[in-house]
Amino acid sequence: MHHGTTPGAAHGDRSTAPPTATATATAVDRGTDPAAPVTVLQPGTGPVRSTRYLPAEADRVLWGRLPNGDDRPVVTLASGDDLTIDTVSHEGLLPDQGSDPLAFFGRHGVPPEHVLADAVAIARQARRDPDRDGPHVVTGPIAVAGAEPGDVLTMTVLETLPRVPYGVVSNRHGRGALHGEYPVDGRTVSVFADVVPGDDGPRGRIPITEGGDRYARFPLAPFLGIMGVATPGERLHSVPPGRHGGNIDVNLLQAGAQLHLPVLVPDALAYVGDPHFAQGDGEVALTAMEASLRATVRFDVTPAAEAAQQFGELVWPLVETQDLLVPTGLDPDLDEAVRACVRHAIAILGARYGMEPHLAYAYLSAATDFDVSQVVDLVTGAHARIRKADFADVR
Repeated sequence: MHHGTTPGAAHGDRSTAPPTATATATAVDRGTDPAAPVTVLQPGTGPVRSTRYLPAEADRVLWGRLPNGDDRPVVTLASGDDLTIDTVSHEGLLPDQGSDPLAFFGRHGVPPEHVLADAVAIARQARRDPDRDGPHVVTGPIAVAGAEPGDVLTMTVLETLPRVPYGVVSNRHGRGALHGEYPVDGRTVSVFADVVPGDDGPRGRIPITEGGDRYARFPLAPFLGIMGVATPGERLHSVPPGRHGGNIDVNLLQAGAQLHLPVLVPDALAYVGDPHFAQGDGEVALTAMEASLRATVRFDVTPAAEAAQQFGELVWPLVETQDLLVPTGLDPDLDEAVRACVRHAIAILGARYGMEPHLAYAYLSAATDFDVSQVVDLVTGAHARIRKADFADVR
């Protein structure tokens, strides 16, 4: 797991040409269409959007920690390049689930060929200290040549492909919004959720009662819970988000969205992980519907002088969609996270549109929703939804 000793090509570049084959099989239970084929994106198989592909091999990931400035990149890109990246969910790999994804998912009727081989290898080979490290598997770091502290790195999500037709929602460690009430017996509760066809596309499915045949069905909206840049100093724990991004869990980071982050070490050393199929704002039980994704991301660097005009002082990560500017705020206290988000929103309106602070404050109160991103990652998060259309007449 230590990238300083990882052999590879020049600049630590270990990305590969894209795979071409797709692994398919028939599922045990496909809901409304039991014969529907299942596409499982095993490493080295299936569609890849980019000309470069980064698999989640055990020596190309960190488990429970985020890269720092001393880590050697597993791939080096130029600004403007995109990369297809395999990510692996930690659910099914952790000690409270048996550290054996084949056995864990097998108990839920998943055949061995539908369990990801890289997940099995990480559970067996990757190093993680269960007493000190977080749960998340993080792919990277990815160097963006020439990025320097003071610049801004923009990560644009071009595509997210589910790698498996199932996921897990867990409540553990006495955490979640109702810590002390759930889990009732103090033990980890891991709810298996499969993916079934729906009239408007695939949907997630959770049973109404244990072992029952009635289900709640909900839309999928895949995104990466962790997107970030490396920090100086020691490797950070994977759970709390911060200025570096990391585990921000903003569910708007779906295909087409961007995340703007301040570069904190040379070459940025970006990373992604914590893939989700679906998450409600708040993520109240502790996890989303955790499930592995193959994501294609573009990496663009904005030099410091230009970044100051676009973003002002980028104190916290900034999400952007086609229609929205989404400033964030982070703090262990949710009230303080909301206040930080409001300050961030005022600053972004000033930088982007030249809006005076007291007028921005009034506009936000009249026209902008402030949402709880998550309340379960030690550092809580809030984000605002500023409509770009409201400023269509502003030059």
